[in-house]
Parts: sequence; C-alpha cells; structure tokens
Amino acid sequence: MHAFVRSLGVPELPPRTSPFDPGYDVATVVSHLEQSAHLISRLKLSMACWLIAGEASTRAKIDAALRLGVPLVVGGGPFEIAQDRGRLEEFMALCAGLGIDRIEAGEGFTSLRRSPVEVVRRAQSHGLAVQAELGGKHSGSFSATMVTEVADRGLEWLAAGAEQIVVEGRESASSVGLFDCAGRIDWQAAEAFVSAWGLEATVFETPTKASQFSFLSHFGDRVHLSNVRMEELLRVEIYRLGLHSDSYDQMLAPLAPARAAAT
Repeated sequence: MHAFVRSLGVPELPPRTSPFDPGYDVATVVSHLEQSAHLISRLKLSMACWLIAGEASTRAKIDAALRLGVPLVVGGGPFEIAQDRGRLEEFMALCAGLGIDRIEAGEGFTSLRRSPVEVVRRAQSHGLAVQAELGGKHSGSFSATMVTEVADRGLEWLAAGAEQIVVEGRESASSVGLFDCAGRIDWQAAEAFVSAWGLEATVFETPTKASQFSFLSHFGDRVHLSNVRMEELLRVEIYRLGLHSDSYDQMLAPLAPARAAAT
C-alpha cells in the first residue's frame, strides 16, 4: 500500500504531528499507536489525566509508545502546578523514571519561578528535553504587544536549550492565543512566530479540523501541529500529503502532461 502511495508522487515526510491523549482508555491509545506510529512526531500525555488514571493504565500506554518508537511528552499543566507547589524536581524525576523523554514547560496559568536556563538545565540533569508552551490559557487572544512579548520569550527559551516552542490553542481554538472568539486565525502573528523561531522549532496547537487544515494550507506540509485528537490523526495526514480532496491541488505537484497522458 505504501509503495502505491509513493507511486502517486506523494512525498515521504518525517512525522510532524503530535497527537494528544486527554484520557483515552488504554486499548484506544494502543490501537492508534499501532495504526499510526510512523506518523506521530511525539505523543502528548495531556493535562494531568495521566497522573490520576490507574497507574497500570498509564504505564501500559507509555510502554506501547516506547515499543513502537513513539517519543513522549507530558503537557504543560502538571509542570506548572509542580513548580508552583515547589515540587518540580520530583516531577522531573517521575517523568524520567517512566521513560518519558520530554516535558512541556508551561506558563499559561502560573508564574514561572525559575529562569528558562535553570528549567532546561534541571530537566537535562534528569535526561529530559524541554519544549516551552507560550500563551495564557485564560488571557484571550494575543494583542500586538503580546505577540512581541511571546516572540521574545520564545527566543529566550530556545537560547536556553528548549527544543521547540508550542503556541497555546487549548482544546477549543477559540478566544485563545492566535484564535479570536470565532476561531479565526491571526496569520500576521503566526508568521511573526515562525519568522522569530523558524518553522522546525514552532509547534501550533490546532485542536479543530478547521484550524488543522488552515495551518497546513498556510504553511505547507512542513508545519508542526499539536493537540490533534488521535482519531483525527490520519485525516490530518492525508490533508498534509495531498490525499484529501481539499488539499490535492495545494499539496501535490501536478503531473507533467506526458506522464499524465501515459497513465
């Protein structure tokens, strides 16, 4: 099947979508991992759901991801709470002990008590990488001033050694970050972030079909997306590859006339 897809002229791309687990049952997560591991850049254990679920279930999900070669990241919420309660070292040790290789350092609803340099240094001492999530969870859409501040903060995190910067989109893609109350996207701000950090270092949270397709259409097949539900991953990837009716003309280069005639 994959050889046939290649014969259509579909490019073979590295995975650039990070789906999230907001508390699915084990069988659902494992099934999606087995079906789509090769398309997943990193599985995100979202929010604090993985911390309060049955421990055996959380470990089973992690074990399946590791078995299938899917890297793991935990969402920024637990990081924020742990550092606000003075338990960041214990949180990092817990993540590392479970086999998780990256944490998300959020600044969405608490104030960061340590500098980005110190956070990254402490994470690395536990064998963990860091991605920084920027944008307030309750502060609404970005203003022009906030865009500048977020861009500068992202540069600070990257200079400190963060792997990527995640732009907040929550699960709604409405009245948060780049999204206004109707879900419309501030493309000028999005482009400012890509210009500041580079496309490979920028991850956009796109929890809705409209946001996913819009970012792929705007930035092309190299854009990194996060907060995609696992059951929607394949749909996102066929759009990325030009195998969706709405992206065919955008993502796949037209066949040369001679080759088209031969087929």
